[in-house]
Amino acid sequence: MDDTHLAPEHALIGRLRRNIVKDVAPYRSAWSPEFFATLVQTAVVHLRDQLLRTDAGTPVVVDSYYYKLLAKCSLAGAGESPLLAWWRTFPRPSRVIYLDVSPETTWQRSRQGADLNRLEHYGPQPEWDGFRRYQTDLAKVMRDEIQDLPVTVIEEMGRPEPAAAAIRKVLTHEFG
Repeated sequence: MDDTHLAPEHALIGRLRRNIVKDVAPYRSAWSPEFFATLVQTAVVHLRDQLLRTDAGTPVVVDSYYYKLLAKCSLAGAGESPLLAWWRTFPRPSRVIYLDVSPETTWQRSRQGADLNRLEHYGPQPEWDGFRRYQTDLAKVMRDEIQDLPVTVIEEMGRPEPAAAAIRKVLTHEFG
């Protein structure tokens, strides 16, 4: 979730996200997976609430919606949590646009792990193998979660402009 797009009255969501990364993720053995999922749920319910506030029929684009957070909670060990089952009852998107970016590219974009947080890799420090394994597992769990939805996969492109054009094309076809 990008803090720059949060309204001032929702600043708590950004602070909570930062504190989960700083105070919970580094100490996984000190917190249960259910505690972690409970904290993450605040952001998930916020996304759902924002979506429910939109006018019916108005197209809304939501980055990852709750699917990436659900996948991260599953990888943290909370896969059987009733919270995650509840999230799956939230309004489903009419279309998922899945940007398929390789772990190699993402690793480069993260400055070889320098810009990663503890919720983006396995192990205590960001290293290539732990990052690659985590990202591969995350992609699999996310794809499993969206398998019953209409999905358009946009393969990795070298620059953002062609990817943005591909996304616009899908949105125009879907809602235009």
